[in-house]
This record gives sequence, C-alpha cells and structure tokens, in this order.
Amino acid sequence: MKLFHTGYSEIREPDLHFGRKNADFGQGFYMSFSDEFAGKWAKERNDKETIVNSYELDTEGLNIKRFERDEEWYEYIYRNRRGFEDKLADTDVIIGPIAADTIYDTMGILTSGLVGKEESLHLLQYGKSYEQIVIKTDRAKRALRFLSSRVLDKAEIEKFREIVLNEEADYQAFLAEEMDKMQ
Repeated sequence: MKLFHTGYSEIREPDLHFGRKNADFGQGFYMSFSDEFAGKWAKERNDKETIVNSYELDTEGLNIKRFERDEEWYEYIYRNRRGFEDKLADTDVIIGPIAADTIYDTMGILTSGLVGKEESLHLLQYGKSYEQIVIKTDRAKRALRFLSSRVLDKAEIEKFREIVLNEEADYQAFLAEEMDKMQ
C-alpha cells in the first residue's frame, strides 16, 4: 500500500516514539492513503520547508487492526486522547477514520460533560471520512519503504488550508445546529 506523511523534513526512517502518546491511535508514525489529505495536514513554518514523504508498506505478516466509524473506534480514540493505556500498543498497524479533524471539537465537548457518548458518536459521523494509518511497532517500521519526498509550495499549502477551513466551518455549523437540538 502506498502512504504519505507530511512534515518539515524528508523522513526516510520514521521515529515511532516522536509523536504524542495521546493521539487518536496512540503513539506511532501517522500516514494517509491520500497525497491530498497528507497535504491538508501541512503547516507552514518560516524556517522550514513543508515536505510530503511517500512510502510503500508491505502488510504481509503484519498484525493490522481496521476501524470503522463506530463505537469501538470511538472508544479507542476516547481512551487514547484521555491518556489511558493504549490497549493496541502491540498492534503493528492501525487503520481507521479521522472525522476530518472534527474529533478535536467533539472530544472537547464530550470531555467537558456537555454531551454523552451516543451524542458524541453521532457528531463524529458528520462529514467526509478520511482514513489514517499508524505504524506502531518496529516490525511494521521494517516493512515500510521510503519512496520519495516533495516540497509543498506556498500556493499548495494555502489551497489545502482553504479546504480545511471550509470543512471546519461546515462542521462548526453542523455542530451548533446539533447542539441546539440536544438542549
């Protein structure tokens, strides 16, 4: 499978322990099936180039967990974001949805106690479903082969940023409407 990761350098050898432990699927190296979605993750820094790295992952013999946008997925993300022990830390690869970054808003609302789990899961169903892939083990890292990297120019980053801002605005409107219905 071909995968993409955006960062500020060419990453030939990913560091599985570099990222946050409380990310959606726990600590690991996060990628996307989509070059476009990897671009949406792009941030701009004055002192660094923004780079999309591409890889190929040989999944033969790897322990892979696939999630759908359902309660199991929600529970796993909720536990990880709250800092609980990662129950899938020994899984080689995890694949599953990210709710177009809307999960940050919804998880914040949930953890504040404003809405319950069922309502939060409903809120997370809205919008286009993008998938993320995280490699979590050295075994998976050995199965990942670096292919190439390319620098995103300012115009590409701005284009992707506009798409993300529009998706966020759509979600905020949906969220406000749904929160009104819940009260």
